[in-house]
Amino acid sequence: MHFKTTFLLVLFAISLSACSSQKQEVSSVKHKLPEFSWDKMPLYMHLRKSTAFTKKEVAYLSKFPLITFEKTTGSKSSGSTEKGTIKAAKAVKKINPDAKILYYKNVVVNWKGYSEDEKFLKEHPEAFLVNAKGQKALMPNGKTGFFDISKDYVRKYWLNHVKKVTESPFIDGVFLDANIKVLVPVFFNNRVGKEKREAIKTGYLSMMADLDAQIGTDNLLIANIIRVRSEFEDSGRAYLKFFDGSYIEGFEHENNGTTYEDYLAKGIEAVQKSAREGKVIAMSLGLGKGLKNAVAGIDDARKKVDINEDFTKRLDYLLAIFLVCAEKYSYVYPHDGYDIQKSAVWLKTFPQYEKQLGVPKGYAKREGYIYTRSFEHLDVWLDIKNKTAQLHWK
Repeated sequence: MHFKTTFLLVLFAISLSACSSQKQEVSSVKHKLPEFSWDKMPLYMHLRKSTAFTKKEVAYLSKFPLITFEKTTGSKSSGSTEKGTIKAAKAVKKINPDAKILYYKNVVVNWKGYSEDEKFLKEHPEAFLVNAKGQKALMPNGKTGFFDISKDYVRKYWLNHVKKVTESPFIDGVFLDANIKVLVPVFFNNRVGKEKREAIKTGYLSMMADLDAQIGTDNLLIANIIRVRSEFEDSGRAYLKFFDGSYIEGFEHENNGTTYEDYLAKGIEAVQKSAREGKVIAMSLGLGKGLKNAVAGIDDARKKVDINEDFTKRLDYLLAIFLVCAEKYSYVYPHDGYDIQKSAVWLKTFPQYEKQLGVPKGYAKREGYIYTRSFEHLDVWLDIKNKTAQLHWK
C-alpha cells in the first residue's frame, strides 16, 4: 500500500511538472504577442529618426502596442542603429512596459548606420555581394550594397548580430525586410545572374529557418512578406511558416498587368486568410499617392502630403480596407512615410482612431468588388473598384 501510494504521488508530481512545462511554453508564446483590443482602432507604428526622441515623442509612441524602429534610428545621437534602437525602446518601455518593440534588420541589404555591420565588412570585404565580373552589386541608389547570404559565415554573422540585439530586455523581436527582393527573380537576376540569385534564395531560406529555431520561441518575428506577385501562388503566404506575421505594404498598387481592383482583392484575400490563422498583421497604408517604385511592386514610395489636406475620405477608405481584413493581432498604420522628420502626420491623431469599434460580428462579406462587415459600434462598406468607402459609426 505504501509503495502504491508513493508511486501514485510520483506520477502526480510528474504530471504536474509536465503541465507546468506546457503552461510555461504556452505562456512564452503568448507573452511575445502584442496586446490587442477591439475597443478602438488597433494601431501599429513604424518609424525612424536618426537623432534622439523628445519626451513628447516618447510619450506618443508609448500608446502603440506594436512598434518597429526602422533603420538609422538613433544612429547619429547614439553612434549606431543598434544602440539608438535599444535606447529608444528603453524610453518607451519605461512608460509602457507592455509595448512590443521590433528591431529592424534587412535580410540582405547593407544599410548604413549599423556599427557591427561596418566592423564585419571591414574585416571581411568578400562578404559583399558581387557579380560575375567581381563588381559590387548595388541598390538603385548606386551606393548601397548587399550581404552575400549565400555564404555560410555571412549568415552566421547575421544571425549572431540579431540574437545579440534581441537579448536586450527592451527588444521584443525583429522586423525582417527585403524578403521580396530575395524571393522574386527579377531583382537579383538583373544584378548577379540567375545562378547566384538562386544561391542567395537558398541561403535566405536556410537563414530564416535558423532564425526561427534559434530565437523564434521568445521573440516576435514579423516579415515584409505577403505580397501579390505572379511569382507567388499564394501571395507569399507559404513563407509565413518562418514568421509570426507579416507587415503589409504596396497593398493597393496593381502589378503584373492586373487591374487595381483585382490586385487589391487578391491581397485582401491573402491577408484575411493569414489573420484568421492567428498571424500578426501590421498593415502599412499610404495617405499619399504611390510613386513609380510603388507601382513596380518592390518598394512602397509615396508622395508627401500636406497636413492642411482633408484626409477624411482617404483615411476612411484605408481603414475600411484594413477592417475587412482584420482579426485579433491585426494592426494598421496609415502614414505619409517612415522618416518622422519629414512627416506631416507625425504626432497627430484622427477622430476615427478615438471612436469605439467593438468586436466584429463575423467575417467580411464580399459581392463582386464590394465588401461589408459589421462591428459592435461600426458598419463598414467598401467598394474597391470605385475606391470609396463608408464608415457608419453607431
